[in-house]
Amino acid sequence: MAPSTPLLTVRGSEGLYMVNGPPHFTESTVFPRINVINVTNKGLLHSFDLPKAVCLEFSPKNTVLATWQPYTTSKDDTAGIPNLQLYDVKTGMCLKSFIQKKMQNWCPSWSEDETLCARNVNNEVHFFENNNFNTFANKLHLKKINDFVLSPALQPYKVAVYVPGSKGAPSFVRLYQYPNFDGPHAALANKSFFKADKVTMLWNKKATAVLVIASTDVDKTGASYYGEQTLHYIATNGESAVVQLPKNGPIYDVVWNSSSTEFCAVYGFMPAKATIFNLKCDPVFDFGTGPRNAAYYSPHGHILVLAGFGNLRGQMEVWDVKNYKLISKPVASDSTYFAWCPDGEHILTATCAPRLRVNNGYKIWHYTGAVLHKYDVPSTAELWQVSWQPFLDGIFPEKAITYQAVSSDVPSEEPKVATAYRPPALRNKPVTNSKLHEEEPPQNMKPQPGNEKPLSKTALKNQRKHEAKKAAKQEARSDKSPDTAPTPAPQSTPRNTVSQSTSGDPEIDRKIKNLKKKLKAIEQLKEQAATGKQLEKNQLAKIQKEKALLQELEDLELGI
Repeated sequence: MAPSTPLLTVRGSEGLYMVNGPPHFTESTVFPRINVINVTNKGLLHSFDLPKAVCLEFSPKNTVLATWQPYTTSKDDTAGIPNLQLYDVKTGMCLKSFIQKKMQNWCPSWSEDETLCARNVNNEVHFFENNNFNTFANKLHLKKINDFVLSPALQPYKVAVYVPGSKGAPSFVRLYQYPNFDGPHAALANKSFFKADKVTMLWNKKATAVLVIASTDVDKTGASYYGEQTLHYIATNGESAVVQLPKNGPIYDVVWNSSSTEFCAVYGFMPAKATIFNLKCDPVFDFGTGPRNAAYYSPHGHILVLAGFGNLRGQMEVWDVKNYKLISKPVASDSTYFAWCPDGEHILTATCAPRLRVNNGYKIWHYTGAVLHKYDVPSTAELWQVSWQPFLDGIFPEKAITYQAVSSDVPSEEPKVATAYRPPALRNKPVTNSKLHEEEPPQNMKPQPGNEKPLSKTALKNQRKHEAKKAAKQEARSDKSPDTAPTPAPQSTPRNTVSQSTSGDPEIDRKIKNLKKKLKAIEQLKEQAATGKQLEKNQLAKIQKEKALLQELEDLELGI
């Protein structure tokens, strides 16, 4: 019988041990070697003497243990020594050994039911059935296959393969359904693109679509140190598209919701934007801008965490994505690792070596922002890895979201606020509230009830052109007839209630005329925003200046 809460496995210079999940957090004994433990009865199943093993991985149903150690050759240099071993967890016997020279993508990929297992071997993907590794059941051959990803869903199984471009030919990603690999029309979908030195392929949970992040090592325009990235959408029904991201810059993270109906992208130069898109690649909700570079959906898909780790300060935003409401904004400083607990309520953050060798430790949070447990590694030790015990979907039911922070015995820590550097010449002067970047607020992109369906990109472009021409004609008419009385306006806009008198000073008259033009343009922008049109950043900035312009106009006209 499964435990009521997931266990936590901790690995570091102090050893390998397990910690009970919330609310107890008690430790068990230290395991000195590579052991396979049955966590339900805490019994030792097998012990493997593999002193050179550096990677371990279990198959989805925990029937096979895969281990990898650095590749070496025999003394006579005639043949390499197999360094990838697959063990039967029940018997401890080695099922098969392979030669796997590179550590990258070393582990075979299994389907969730373990009926299918696949690995990349010299321009081919070999498929094994029912964990019989003596001979492969099928193979997919494409020249220069660089990577593949097996779909997570059950039958029918699907696979996405990536072939990099060469000699002027584009790179491409193709989707296949197992075992239909032969023939010119065997692929379910195909998407080709340039500017791709490497790709990341992400299947959704239902295996109906793949997101492809295509990256180049160098941005030839010089705009980004991180190279250049583009995001592509490929569906198994043959549809494909380039996901249009409103802000230029790197793509930091892309994640699917467990519902498989939407995905979240974090992108753009800092402060980065985060946006949820639907399967038509249309934006659904824009979280605005902020210091973030990662996104994490909860196992049930009802909560989304936007976080800024690495070279950022560890700020997190916890969102209810059903109601698009902010739940909490905790700060996990210096974190290098984040993971949702399988129960969908608790969060694990950790600071691990070698990414950071000081202040190592981990914290367990409730999503409302409370720290429930904290462990700091001694200054002479290091924390290397910490992870939750995995569980199958459906073990923990989804619970209603709460916005009230839960109680905790761990004292809260106020995050250290770093003061901005001030040159010596400015240190005795008042502090100004100037910002390097204007942060954009969250914005719901869904069409409101009663409104028409959102326009296509072409129709939206034509509509904007039409509105721009209309505004230009109105401005031209106002320039030709400056003495014409203005149209009545609501009481909230007092600038139009002031009579159009002249001061006799041409310079002041010109300033008044320009101010009225700007205020009229702001009024038009506000009307467009009221109809649901998405405004650009510079247009929002113009609206924010309305109050100052009104005051300036009033001062000039009072002086007449």
